[in-house]
Amino acid sequence: MTKINIIGQSREALTTQFKEMGLPAFRVQQVWNWLYHHGVRSFELMNNISAEGRSKLNDFYTIERPAVAQAQSSVDGTQKWLLKFSDGQEAETVHIPEVDRGTLCISSQVGCTLTCSFCHTGTQMLVRNLTSAEIVGQVMVARDVFHEWPTPIGNRHVSNVVLMGMGEPLYNYDNVATAIKILTDEKGLSLSKRKITLSTSGIVPMIERCGTELGISLAISLHAVTDELRNELVPINRKYPLKELLEACRNYPNVSNARRITFEYVMLKGVNDSVAEAKKLVQLISGIPAKINLIPFNPWPGSPYECSTPQAISAFAEVVYRAGYASPVRTPRGRDILAACGQLKSESVRARKSKCSDISLEIPVETAAA
Repeated sequence: MTKINIIGQSREALTTQFKEMGLPAFRVQQVWNWLYHHGVRSFELMNNISAEGRSKLNDFYTIERPAVAQAQSSVDGTQKWLLKFSDGQEAETVHIPEVDRGTLCISSQVGCTLTCSFCHTGTQMLVRNLTSAEIVGQVMVARDVFHEWPTPIGNRHVSNVVLMGMGEPLYNYDNVATAIKILTDEKGLSLSKRKITLSTSGIVPMIERCGTELGISLAISLHAVTDELRNELVPINRKYPLKELLEACRNYPNVSNARRITFEYVMLKGVNDSVAEAKKLVQLISGIPAKINLIPFNPWPGSPYECSTPQAISAFAEVVYRAGYASPVRTPRGRDILAACGQLKSESVRARKSKCSDISLEIPVETAAA
């Protein structure tokens, strides 16, 4: 029998599996605590479970984390890990330390199904979705690096998680949802839903479901104020144009001044950074509790764009601010190790992509037409 990775299994799945193995239901909580509160790597360390129970677990499961294939550190303290999964595929994860928090940027796919023209990841073909185990595993690897076991109550290196790494999270919704439920379980990794943000390029049919089922913060990768330009920068806009996207934002469950939507706007010199576009932006989002996250473009090899000048960014931000919206300018972090927003890409996957052509991709039907 092929063993399965116990990491990433939902509570419901474990309950069913334990019953089939002849293990009582209360063992689920015990195992859960060992895995996600203590971070153990062996069933033998679960000393409140009988030897017979540990033997059954060991026969049925493995406890697997992604392997760190490469670790890089930026001059600003940002760390980037190239993680290798059991099938040899790789994705990148970034940790950004700040005074009041530590943010982990995680990936949801190997490569990306979208082709946003300003994004380095978008130049890499989609290889496959990440499993719930591989998504949760990124957080567990970071906790390993910072020796944050058992789960600390406060002062965590990993206090916030953003799904802004490689891939489109809403095109891998089931695995992402299972992972988020594990991350936010108070008996384990215990991350607050308010400190988890999912960034989407605008997969409109999935946005309401995300809000209803997961209750996490939403970020929209916007970057343009007209359909004509957004079609070029974010091609999924051809399927889900601005009007539909913004309507979905207005209807996002529990959106309020306390739970604002973040609109991400990368600043591209001479492309989308005029004062006129800033004025159009505030008109578009009128009535939506929101903040605008202005992102200076982070260059990557072969990129066709340049970053807007500081003066243009300042003028744009001033228009947004005067309209009553917070408009923080994101400080570029990890540029020297290609760890900044829009720079992630696993080159090793691209180098051997011909070997992956027979991988079956679980992508919603509408993706093929996008």
